[in-house]
Amino acid sequence: MRRLGSVQRKMPCVFATEVKEEPATKRKHQPFKVLATETISHKALDADIYSAIATEKVDGTCCYVTTYKGQPYLWARLDRKPNKQAEKRFKSFLCSKQNSKEFFWNVEEDFKPVPEGWIPAKEIEQLNGNPTPDENGHIPGWVPVEETSTQYCWHSSVVNYECEVALVLQCHPEEPGLLEITAAPLPDLLEQTLELVGTNVNGNPYGLGSKKHPLHLLIPHGAFQIRNLPSLKHSDLLSWFEGCKEGKIEGIVWHCNDGCLIKVMAGNSLWHYVVLRS
Repeated sequence: MRRLGSVQRKMPCVFATEVKEEPATKRKHQPFKVLATETISHKALDADIYSAIATEKVDGTCCYVTTYKGQPYLWARLDRKPNKQAEKRFKSFLCSKQNSKEFFWNVEEDFKPVPEGWIPAKEIEQLNGNPTPDENGHIPGWVPVEETSTQYCWHSSVVNYECEVALVLQCHPEEPGLLEITAAPLPDLLEQTLELVGTNVNGNPYGLGSKKHPLHLLIPHGAFQIRNLPSLKHSDLLSWFEGCKEGKIEGIVWHCNDGCLIKVMAGNSLWHYVVLRS
């Protein structure tokens, strides 16, 4: 199977979105909601989503493997966020119901400092040599995970830099339907993104390990393909999420042939959740 897409920025929803004039539930400063409709988005159609590979969206925290200090390293997701003054200006701007992309950012002055080694995520648009903040006012990026890190101790628990291996959960290569935990060579994971799951990540939805014996694993993005997905019709997907065992997942990510990634979240009720604007 070909290596699937890397998650370097927020993924757009498979359905087109529309603005509803009522306060957002997740962003107190935002006086409107952005909701998914029943229409396939232009972005999804342009990426030929009907030929894409559908995979399970895993519920964890995003990681990245790339070179640091001359060797393969695990990196944790860390978005650069605006300082208090810039955030206040941005919120006031959003309250005027204007397009967030029209807001002017001074990247050198408006954002909080980041740890040494931080890099912006790939695919981030650049303006005058600086990364451009997304519609939420964040600059997605990565910070290297040191084995002695306390902040990223659960990240560091899945890697051994001396041996250049990582603890990875993947499909068994010879037994369909089974999973295996393997010590994967870090060089083989270069430029891949993965999801860290386990005892102390996102409330441990998969029930891994225990407080006394925590367990954390990396899952490559796109590792679990969905074989019997219904059509992309709104009602069929909703029925699949709500009515069958295979649908009891966080969401679906489609890996398109052009590298584009498109998602839908089961928690959207497909549908009542505030989703990313296209």
